[in-house]
Parts: sequence; C-alpha cells; structure tokens
Amino acid sequence: METHSPLIAPDPSDPAYRLVTFTHRGGDCDGVLALLHTVTDKDRHSGDLTQHLMTRQADGETWSITYRLRADHRASYQLHPFRGETPGTGRRDWLRVLDQARPDPHDTEPRLPTRDGRHPSSVLSLPAAPAQPHVRRREDVPRGRTLAHQVAGRRVDVHLPAGHRAGDGPYPVALLLDGEMWGEVLSVGDTLDNLAADGAIPPTVTLLVHTLGPRRPADLSCNPAFVDLLADQLLPWAAAEFGASTDPADTVIAGQSAGGLTAAYAAYRRPERFGNALCQSGSFWWPDETEFDAGSEWLTRRLAAEARLPVRFWIEVGLQEWMLLSQNRHLRDVLTARGYEFAYREFNGGHDYACWRGGLADGLAALLRRPTG
Repeated sequence: METHSPLIAPDPSDPAYRLVTFTHRGGDCDGVLALLHTVTDKDRHSGDLTQHLMTRQADGETWSITYRLRADHRASYQLHPFRGETPGTGRRDWLRVLDQARPDPHDTEPRLPTRDGRHPSSVLSLPAAPAQPHVRRREDVPRGRTLAHQVAGRRVDVHLPAGHRAGDGPYPVALLLDGEMWGEVLSVGDTLDNLAADGAIPPTVTLLVHTLGPRRPADLSCNPAFVDLLADQLLPWAAAEFGASTDPADTVIAGQSAGGLTAAYAAYRRPERFGNALCQSGSFWWPDETEFDAGSEWLTRRLAAEARLPVRFWIEVGLQEWMLLSQNRHLRDVLTARGYEFAYREFNGGHDYACWRGGLADGLAALLRRPTG
C-alpha cells in the first residue's frame, strides 16, 4: 500500500491536468472532510460540502477522495475526520472545523505552520506550480538577525541582513504588513537571507509591522492615519536607527488580502515615501457598498481618475479566488490604461500563504533588484 499522500497521476484525457487522490486511514469516524484551501471554501460559501467528503473504502479503514486539478496548482490542505453529521457551513461550525482539522499524516512536503493554536497544514504543489527556491531555510547562507521593537505604540520586528551596520547604509527597506505572521510563524527572515545570498535582492532592512490585532479592519482599509504613521514615524525611525533608505524608489510596502489593498493605497497616498507596492490577493473590492457610500473598488476608481503617480506595482492573485479575481484584473486594466509601471500575474491557487510566500520572494526580487550596467 502507498505510504505517502496525496497520490498524483496523469489525467488520461488532458495532459495539462492531474488526478490527485488524498487518503486517510481510520475507522473510528463517520466521515472525513477534505479541506483544500479556497477550493473547499468556495463550496462552503455556497452551503454544500458534499463533493469534499471522502469515500470509505471496502476495508472499512481507508477513506479517499480524488480531485482533478490543473498541473500548476498549489494549495495548503488539511483533513477533518468527524463523528456524527457532516459539519455545517455556518461561521461557527466552520471555525470549529478549522480548529480541529489536521495535516495529512502521510504528506511529503514541509508543512505550513499557522498561528492561534491551530494545527499546521500540509502543502500540495503539483509539478508545474511556480518554483519557490527561496522559501526553505538553507544552512549555507549568512544569517541576518531579527529584533523586536515598539514604534508609535505598534509592535515592529526588524530583520537586518547579514553583516548589517547602520553606517554602511542607506539600505533598501521593505515593510511587510501582518508582520507577526511573516516573522513569528513563517520565518520570512530565512527567505530574506536566501534572496540576499543569491543576489536576488540587495541587503535590505525589513520592517515586520504587526497588524493582525483588533485594529486590523480599521488600519487596513485605506486608512490615511495608518499610512501616515508608517510614512512619518516608522520609516524615519528605521532610517535613523538602521540606515534604511529614505528614497521611495528603494522602499517597498507589501501586503496580502486587506494588506494588499493597503500597500497599493500607501503608494497612492504617499508616493514620496512608498515608491513600490507589492500586492498579493488584494481586497480591491473595498469598500462594501453597504459599509461606505462611495461605491465599491474605490482605490481602483481613484487611480483611474487621477494623474499617473511615480510608483511601481507588483500584483498577483489566485485563479481560485473567485471573490477577488475580477477586481484584480480591473486594477490591472486601469494601471495599463494610465501608463503605470507594473507587473501582474495570476497563480493557480487561492487565498493561501502556501502561494503567497513564494510570491512575496518573487515580488521583492522584482521591485528591489537594482539595474546593472
């Protein structure tokens, strides 16, 4: 019997796809739900999890489910054995599922850690998924160091590159929103060290701004006060303490989801401080028309209506992100029409750190790379 999971086989009807079979062993449950990130979520939102329930095999101990996925798909996933009825799709029931779901015990890739006491996730990367050469820790590269600070009442962890000395600056500066996730959970310092060691980015001062607390909905919704705090207090502090550059061309602000929206807004509001915005799965639908009387896609409409700013964008969104894909494409079209310098790509995945951690490395490399010759 196979001892690893998932099992990946060619799709005989189309070489661009794979048949991916997840398995679970254990007869002490009434069902097993497969949680394939964003794919399962879409059906949960529609109120029907049926197609994500595993089938019990004849031996009574083995459960399995097969998905037909394009060969470039990447997703984190978990399995949820349950007793009794199939879990409900309401918010309370779903949070209970997320609290209890566990990684695949027979997975083969390094797992994706998480926070808030939940279990890590397994990761599926099909053969044609984008390479992520800078994500894993490598022992053959010089290591930087990360320091914890409080700035203007905010927790900010600072990752300094190997060999950093403030007097050798100015150093390019990257500001990562949701910094507690990137630093404490995902160990982004390893990625930054790998990028610098490979020459993909110059030695960079990275500011990991904690934004996952109760203030997050207000901070990361095109909030001028929050962006001004970053521009007028955090960046000058980093320049004075660590030799971080004050040149907007050497400054990147990066975020995911609402953070992706905020990164773009920071470049819009304060282009003299933020010359580069790295936006992953940005919530460019904002605001909900029921919350704000200005209509949806406010930032995209402002960029369309106003003169082009001296900023660059790096934007990516997942093909599985049914709630974000069209709005990101609209932003792409607006930036094209207005003559902005930007990069745009769509990856075959969802709203998922398993995808974002590779995309973050690629975006930093693109935006921080200095011209040669």
